[in-house]
Amino acid sequence: MNTDRMNPAILIFAGTTEGRKLAEYASLHSIKCYVSVATDYGKSLIEHLENITILTGRMDEKEMEHFIEENDIRLVIDATHPFAREVTENIRSACEKARTHSEKVFYVRCVRPFENRSSDEQIIYTESVQEAVEYLKKTTGNILIATGSKELHLYTEIDNYRERCFARVLSTEPAVRESVRLGFEGSHLFAMQGPFARDLNLALLRQTKATYFVTKETGKAGGFEEKAEAAEMAGAVLVVIGRPKEIGESVENVKKMIRMY
Repeated sequence: MNTDRMNPAILIFAGTTEGRKLAEYASLHSIKCYVSVATDYGKSLIEHLENITILTGRMDEKEMEHFIEENDIRLVIDATHPFAREVTENIRSACEKARTHSEKVFYVRCVRPFENRSSDEQIIYTESVQEAVEYLKKTTGNILIATGSKELHLYTEIDNYRERCFARVLSTEPAVRESVRLGFEGSHLFAMQGPFARDLNLALLRQTKATYFVTKETGKAGGFEEKAEAAEMAGAVLVVIGRPKEIGESVENVKKMIRMY
């Protein structure tokens, strides 16, 4: 086990705007830390930063536990996506099981503030993608989907989905390959990296003649406000998959914790 205290004692699981901000903060204050990102794109956003060591690629729970122990990590910051529930559970469990030279591994979840939910009839809130699909099955008109590629297969349950549905996914090979496999291709597939400005959302809604715009409740950092404004301007119904309530700390509070370590 590594006991060299000159090595970083902080591990940030990033992949969100919050994770990037925390990495930038640590770099700015010359605080050495490890930053774990799942993709090369995530790496490209922070590879210019000093004092950080970037880990690229997804780790399972055992790999997380092993890394924490081998590097004597004292503070683990979970700044992963609010919908990545399984990843969060793995990080939390790895921290509970890890045995280091420190008294304990301190885990903190960095959470996004919740926006006030609108009572507008043009906004439909659901608890899951499956629930959104069940709602959309009873509708007519085109659908612009911006909930990612992992659950895109659920939308194939919608009658005539190849004509009605348009998917916007990340501009990564796995996301595009999966979308095409499901039948989303040509003018029905947009591979882009967000978050997006209101006008770009609006342009896509108009180009696809979408009556419905499906998105996750990503908060301000995920461009939710810009999506809502675009839907209103286009006269489209915004179908929102609500994110789970979480207990955690704000970016500002986590920054204070970083300074302590």
